[in-house]
Amino acid sequence: MEPITLAAIVLIGGIIIGLALGIPVAVAMGVPSALAIVVLLGWEAGALTSAQRVFTASNSFALLAIPFFILAGGLMNTGGIAQRLIDLAQVIAGRLPASLAQTTVVSNAMFGAVSGASVASAAAVGSVLSPPMRKAGYDPAFSAAVNAAASPAGMLIPPSNTFIIYSLVSGTSVAALFMAGIGPGLLWALVCIIVVAFYARKRPELRSSDRPTIREGGRVLLRAIPALLMIVIVIGGILSGTFTATESSVIAVLYALVLGLVQKTLPVRALPSITLEAAKTTSIVMLLIGVSGILAWVMSYARVPVLIADALLGLTENPFIILIVIMVILLLVGTVMDPTPAILIFTPIFLPIVTELGVDPIHFGTMMVFNMCLGNISPPIGNNLFVAARVAKVRIEPMIRQVMPFFWALTAALFVVAFVPQLSLWLPTLMGLVAP
Repeated sequence: MEPITLAAIVLIGGIIIGLALGIPVAVAMGVPSALAIVVLLGWEAGALTSAQRVFTASNSFALLAIPFFILAGGLMNTGGIAQRLIDLAQVIAGRLPASLAQTTVVSNAMFGAVSGASVASAAAVGSVLSPPMRKAGYDPAFSAAVNAAASPAGMLIPPSNTFIIYSLVSGTSVAALFMAGIGPGLLWALVCIIVVAFYARKRPELRSSDRPTIREGGRVLLRAIPALLMIVIVIGGILSGTFTATESSVIAVLYALVLGLVQKTLPVRALPSITLEAAKTTSIVMLLIGVSGILAWVMSYARVPVLIADALLGLTENPFIILIVIMVILLLVGTVMDPTPAILIFTPIFLPIVTELGVDPIHFGTMMVFNMCLGNISPPIGNNLFVAARVAKVRIEPMIRQVMPFFWALTAALFVVAFVPQLSLWLPTLMGLVAP
């Protein structure tokens, strides 16, 4: 048997078996990749090459933004920022039908934009709004489903760690990706609002909450402004060229820390545990990035991206059909794989194909992240499903049934993102980050 054929069997078979057995993704991806290199190069050269690939993939200054944005999200979550944003969301959505569910959607969009993490958003918003929704007569499974479905908007609305990883792999501008994510992120929230409105038509007893007075709304807005300013400072600093995306992540940590301490909402005794949790999350992400370097080397050596590109282009030259095929593949991948490894693995495969078809890499990045957001709410391992179910104290099975209307509506929105590129590109073009 040819070494490349044997290496392919070891690689693909090992990853499939590892994922099927529930082995952590980093191990299921890294061990078969390293063994495949050993098959190709021998033990000594294979071990050396694997170590070099891990170091090279992780040795990027841009990756420093990830731990700092994770830490900033933890500081703001613990420091009471979530509650202030939820109060503001209730003012905004208070007159809409099923207003508590609509508040969940708006809260997730705002807090996700501040924290950059959909799981953290689902945990924070769900812990605050699940009890009042249960008391108001909402189906607990539906309450959890709204929270799970709305929370991935934070992966699209900047700052977003997912876009930073895509930028690293694709060589595109982080600032352009941040701006490109705003339109699709707002579309995600709007679709969730529409689905909730249809639910409210079947439950007319779920009336809107009392409209706050102008004085009450103004007071809530003033309390929330410091949290919202973090987005303005971080994104504004990047766009103005005052600091890079990596430097902005440090400023976000400093801002969140000072804000929490000055407002006395962030206990000093909680800082060690927040930092430790951020370090744990960062280590998982960095391990995935490191082992993806081994996988990328194997695929490049075996010319896997070229073979897949030839197969797709040989199937059809119609760019619409190829984009649909890619979206279907990414949707299927998203049901069994987290966004970080999926982006690290499939960006080098699909990006050359779509660029050859004339698709802008920034546009493709938003399309890919939108796909990964759908993966976060897709059975069987969508992370947000389990977090939302745990916070709402409901079983996962009935919640999944309630999530599916959101999933199908958001899948339709994915086609809008894919085939209406200006939804992603109009703001980066306006800012001069993408050539018109």
